[in-house]
Amino acid sequence: MTNIPETGRTPRVQIRLVILQILVLSLLGTLGGRLWYLQIRNGAEYAKEASGNHVQQVVQPAVRGEILDARGIPIADNETRLVVSASRTDLLKMKDDGKAVLTKLAGVLGMKPKDVMDKVRLCDAKTPQPCWNGSPYQPIPITDEATPKQALQIRERSEDFPGITAEPEAVRRYPSPGEANTAQVLGYLSPVTDDEIQQAKDTDSPYLRSDQVGRSGLERQYDKVLRGKAGVTRYEVDNLGRVIGKAKADAAEAGSNLVTSIDARVQRVAEYQLDWAMKNARQQFDKITGENYKADSGAVVVMEAKTGRIVAMASAPNYDPNVWVGGISAKDYKNLTGKDSDYPLLNRAIQGQSAPGSTFKVVSTAAAIQAGYAFDGHYPCTSSYSVGGQVFKNFENENFGPISLGRALEVSCDTVFYGLAHQQWLKDGGINPKHPKDWFFKTAHQFGLGKTTGIDLPNEVTGRVPDRQWKQSYWKANKDAWCKTGKKDGDYVQKIAYENCLEGNRMRAGDEINYSIGQGDTLLTPIQEAVIYSAISNGGTMWNPTIGKAIVSPDGKQVTEIKPKSHGKLPISKKTRDVMEEALAGVVTRGTAAWKFGGWPQDKIALHAKTGTAEVYGKQTTSWLATFTKDYTVIMTIAQAGTGSGASGEAVRNIYSAMYGVQSDGSIDNKKALLPTPQKGLPKIETDGSIVAPKIEKYDPNADQATEEGQQGTPTDSPAATTPNPTASNRTTRRSTGRPKKRRRILT
Repeated sequence: MTNIPETGRTPRVQIRLVILQILVLSLLGTLGGRLWYLQIRNGAEYAKEASGNHVQQVVQPAVRGEILDARGIPIADNETRLVVSASRTDLLKMKDDGKAVLTKLAGVLGMKPKDVMDKVRLCDAKTPQPCWNGSPYQPIPITDEATPKQALQIRERSEDFPGITAEPEAVRRYPSPGEANTAQVLGYLSPVTDDEIQQAKDTDSPYLRSDQVGRSGLERQYDKVLRGKAGVTRYEVDNLGRVIGKAKADAAEAGSNLVTSIDARVQRVAEYQLDWAMKNARQQFDKITGENYKADSGAVVVMEAKTGRIVAMASAPNYDPNVWVGGISAKDYKNLTGKDSDYPLLNRAIQGQSAPGSTFKVVSTAAAIQAGYAFDGHYPCTSSYSVGGQVFKNFENENFGPISLGRALEVSCDTVFYGLAHQQWLKDGGINPKHPKDWFFKTAHQFGLGKTTGIDLPNEVTGRVPDRQWKQSYWKANKDAWCKTGKKDGDYVQKIAYENCLEGNRMRAGDEINYSIGQGDTLLTPIQEAVIYSAISNGGTMWNPTIGKAIVSPDGKQVTEIKPKSHGKLPISKKTRDVMEEALAGVVTRGTAAWKFGGWPQDKIALHAKTGTAEVYGKQTTSWLATFTKDYTVIMTIAQAGTGSGASGEAVRNIYSAMYGVQSDGSIDNKKALLPTPQKGLPKIETDGSIVAPKIEKYDPNADQATEEGQQGTPTDSPAATTPNPTASNRTTRRSTGRPKKRRRILT
């Protein structure tokens, strides 16, 4: 038996361990060397390659919510179109900045190369439309009117059109149901800018580069709820653009729908009647200027008297809001903004301010009563009123003798209000007052004038109450110019400038006299008048005018009603309101508007009115007509059109006739009445979120023009004939089929 020595491992085992140790050390050395090579010697190179791996976002635009009228008919919706877009970033990488590609694209689309190239240039202070005012990194739409054949050509020959895409997209549409345009109320969209993206990035409603945002009207006012939230899918890609992983995906959320109080049928009637009244006025001769009236602009407001909800709002000149869809052309932009356009983008119902003329006398009447004068007192209505050598005349030198304030409203006697304003001016201390009570100015502020009404539309203007504070600030701002141009013995304008230079900050007797009849520096908007006359109708409540009625979620499960809000009460007692209302009814039956409302069923539908003819230096007179019933207030104004009743009387009557179903013989046909009482409820919302709307037919004026027999300046008792738009009994879904024709014209 052999004895094995106990000295430890055998030589074979030791050799294996040594070899293993050498292998391990070799591997570690190799790894260490490779690590040094990657991180130290070539570290910068590989870091540069790794930086090419990044996250790429793919944006799925949200479907914008629809804007619906009170019955659920879309007045702004969406349709799918083939949109051809260009990536400015890709084009700038080309040697010629993509000019060759855009020229080739123009040939496919049937456009001029210059027009295509103008579309992709960025807007700035020196670049006229068309240009791109959105983010330079967002695809820029060239056209939204591509045909399937054109889109197929672009996609099949993608190598010839690098940076160009042709995809179906949801595009905003303004369908004008029944030809109810509603342009200035709706507003329009345009791409979000980089500055807007930065400003909104930390808010609860940030923008994406693909977003379209509202620029005016309801599109701007309710942009946040209409816009929805775009879907974003984030992909990890390498420096060659290959997808190496999916990081995150957020689904798109459609915008909510806005139900408004606008009734598309009444809207169309209001637009048509305003347009007709302006055209008719242009056929009338102005004896003062020796030429026909220009009637160059106007506005109509139809408002629920008891809630302040807007049923219709029209502004002229009008335009087609679809011109903004897909980017506006240079020609269309010039037509909308040029000096000869008369600025159709303005909503004159809330942005057009002018002297209100005699429609302001309801404010002056309330001021006189607050100052202590009796409503049923006897005040001299003479043909003229003299102060300090200056003669202020009554309209057409009329003389009615001693009359009450009520009768002064009926016949619109200027000299009654001249006398009251002058007496109050003297009581306040005249040209050097110490503690003036200023009832005439104070009352105007109590009526809510000199500030916005709070309507849910952007850019409303305040109008102006020319009180002492305003005169002081205005004098400071203009004193130097007045003193430079004023001449004591110059023409009319130079004499006024001379007087203003010396004491333009003082409240003179003539200032308060002119102010009392809505002249001088007084400015009101149609929406302010609508609030005032609605308050007289409803018992004294001044409502914030509202157009939005409810916000409905895309699935229809959440309905948020927009409740009417009040901003105060008229500073008059119930007794004063009642007698004032009676006097305004007298304007229709025996006063200045009676010749336009002969045969009106006053016993069934009590109508109240106040006419106004405002003088504007250097221009023809502005027509104002303020009216109300227990249900509605209708205000119409037309610049350079003549008298209040003469230019606006028939048109306002026709609007009421259409709503109430009043026929030419004074009878009432309820079946033809568009809206005999204000609509209280919301349109029917289905379980899938869709809104069922009735069919709306084109407005057929037919016999409306029969009222042309009652020409301006020639009183007549013949009733205005109307053919209201018939209501439709068929019901259909809210979605319209087909594509609207684009009207590239300004409508007057």
